[in-house]
Amino acid sequence: MDAFLSGRGRIDAVDVHAEGEPGRVLIGSHLHVKGATMAERLQYCEKHLDGLRRLLLQEPRGYPALCGALVLPPADPAADFGFLVLEQGGFRPMSGSNLICAVTAVVETGAVPVSEPVTELTVDTAVGLVRARVEVEGGKAKRVTFANVPAFAVALDHVLELPEYGRVPVDIVFGGQFFAQARAEDFGLSVDPSQAKQLARAGAVLRTVAQREFPVRHPVNPDIDEIALVMLHGPSPTEGASGRNTVVLPNGPVDFNSPDTWTGSLDRSPCGTGTSARMAALHARGALPLDTDFVHESILGTTFTGRLTGTTHFGPYEAVLPTISGRGWITGFHQYVLDPTDPFAQGYTLGDIWGQ
Repeated sequence: MDAFLSGRGRIDAVDVHAEGEPGRVLIGSHLHVKGATMAERLQYCEKHLDGLRRLLLQEPRGYPALCGALVLPPADPAADFGFLVLEQGGFRPMSGSNLICAVTAVVETGAVPVSEPVTELTVDTAVGLVRARVEVEGGKAKRVTFANVPAFAVALDHVLELPEYGRVPVDIVFGGQFFAQARAEDFGLSVDPSQAKQLARAGAVLRTVAQREFPVRHPVNPDIDEIALVMLHGPSPTEGASGRNTVVLPNGPVDFNSPDTWTGSLDRSPCGTGTSARMAALHARGALPLDTDFVHESILGTTFTGRLTGTTHFGPYEAVLPTISGRGWITGFHQYVLDPTDPFAQGYTLGDIWGQ
């Protein structure tokens, strides 16, 4: 962690939100995270920098819904910068909302060369190169559209037996991370802010069962080998929206014998990787053709616009090529301090708002 500290234990960060989802961006161009590829750097972070992740995302500097982005020099010389994701559950290879946060931060701080009205960037991620198109006006990143990595369905309507909820059909899909996706109505719920706690509870149970009973492995990066997130989806009440969803982020281990541990946090954005995975599942069913806008709404009513631009073979899978478009806003510039006498040098969680 010392490599991330400057001066008297200071960590500089840019806080951004992408359609409601908060992301804490560390622009670490001076840092050396070991690894010849971004996939190897992801492994390095998992083994050596988890304390940094907890320091920034947990209390007293963070809170349960907060995510983060680590901007590094690219491993691939074709890219403009490297990108890794910090979530409450660990380091992740890709996140659409966090990518929008990172791109917004590097453009608006001048960390990359910027041209108006459009800046094009290539981002090196642990699951491949991602190309972003940024609409820029007066130095402001007005909209970020990125071509995500190939997305593919692993299984459709795979039935899982869940404690309390019974048999639920689930799609296992990859959109930059592996998702278990299910209809909220199959849990007796709707994607509505008034049911936020019930949605988080259902998602926590589904993720735990899916991880235990459905092994996955990325065909190119075998270290990506777990279902990381859950999406619960349903119809949208908003005219022009194709659907509404919420993604459940873990905030602690789930013990089926202790319902108090059935908790999580909800993604405030429409979720870029989740939207990519959702489009892949719909296309596999014949329900979403290519070159058609898919307007995906968050539980807050904000939207990402997705589109499938083509198909490809990806390992053993028939995959689609998704683009995601959304907006980000800088909310603050911060200097987080780590005092060597601080008893909470890696943050803490407490059961009143966190998982046990």
